[in-house]
Amino acid sequence: MKRFILFFIATSYAIFTLQAQQPQTYTLKSCLEYGLQNNYSLRITRNEEQVSKNNATLGNAGYLPTLDLSTGYTGTLDNTNAKVRSTGEHVKENGVFNQAMNASIGLDWTLFDGFNITTNYKKLQELKRQGETNTRIAIENLIADITAEYYNYVQQKIRLNNFRYAVSLSKERLRIVEERYHIGSFSRLDYQQAKVDFNADSAQYMKQQELLHTSRIRLNELMANKDVDRPIIIQDTLINVNATLSFKELLNRTMQTNASLIKAEQNNTLARLDYKKVISRDYPYLKLNSSYGYTLNKYETGTNIRRGDLGLDLGVTLGFNLFDGNRRRERRNARISIQNAHLEHEQLEQSLLADLNNLWQAYQNNLQLLNLERQNLVSAKENHEIAMERYMLGNLSGIEMREAQKSLLDAEERILSAEYDTKLCEISLLQISGEITKYAE
Repeated sequence: MKRFILFFIATSYAIFTLQAQQPQTYTLKSCLEYGLQNNYSLRITRNEEQVSKNNATLGNAGYLPTLDLSTGYTGTLDNTNAKVRSTGEHVKENGVFNQAMNASIGLDWTLFDGFNITTNYKKLQELKRQGETNTRIAIENLIADITAEYYNYVQQKIRLNNFRYAVSLSKERLRIVEERYHIGSFSRLDYQQAKVDFNADSAQYMKQQELLHTSRIRLNELMANKDVDRPIIIQDTLINVNATLSFKELLNRTMQTNASLIKAEQNNTLARLDYKKVISRDYPYLKLNSSYGYTLNKYETGTNIRRGDLGLDLGVTLGFNLFDGNRRRERRNARISIQNAHLEHEQLEQSLLADLNNLWQAYQNNLQLLNLERQNLVSAKENHEIAMERYMLGNLSGIEMREAQKSLLDAEERILSAEYDTKLCEISLLQISGEITKYAE
């Protein structure tokens, strides 16, 4: 019975381990959903956004009063020496112990401070909106990174299949050469060259396995999978590019919805609010101070043995800062900050326009290149088929056969690179125009 239990536990553990190691199938949308939910950097940014929301309150701005509860006790032990005015008699008392106890509730409220509180609240609200913008930027960056790496994995997988096909071609060529070498149709040089080509293709295939493995780890990392080396299966087998993008539409969307531009405008608003905070010190301030409490005093000498006071204290403070030595400097610096925020906005706008134009030009060129390479691939395949027929008939040398094979592989590599480069341009164009979230829809 004991052996059966141990066998059952070992079998269950093996089945669980095998299931845990089963590769999971992903689409681009599922990768994005998983990454947007679990990515550590994005979760940190979301927490920072929540902090900015928590800070945007009336109390943090200074609108609300402060209410304090306090209590205290004081005891004095004195030796007194007094002279009575009427009689001139000296009265001495030693060890006189007097006590005082109090408890009160105090209210302090700034009623007006030159619009500083109002400006503080507006600034906190703007920081809250900027926190939302930062989260949007982080989301768009993550979508772009995951999408680019997803198609990089597709690219590396297609390249691996191409190299596997190259190895199979070289293996078949080596088999043919070896057979004909043994019957004397081919020379030893032909056999050695075929063997060298086969080993070179095998080494390239092994190197490509490493690149595919690296891409898989990066994709798992972006999705925040606990096991970064987890096997995955990508559903897509081709890199499909969108050839219908419109430059005019991209330009309009960039100027209207680009998250970095929105953040730059928010920085401009914050700079103006900082200037208003400095200006607010030119106005007077009005504060309300009040307290309600009870005080008890105990005396060992004098007319009264004890005295208790219960009452309300109420006061209003009106003040005006005449000079603090820093106001003019801070005002000048605040004006400069406004100018810098405006210049940074214009600089960013110019930089985005330059990036958009460069990316659009690269996108257009890659589309044309992709069409050209697709035509070349058709010709390379036909050329390889003809070369293989002539090689099998013995009318083509091994070097010429290798050149035909290499031409086919190069054509496949060029079209694969063109597809991936076009996809990267597409991703960048959608990101810069604020449309990158379409991939997650």
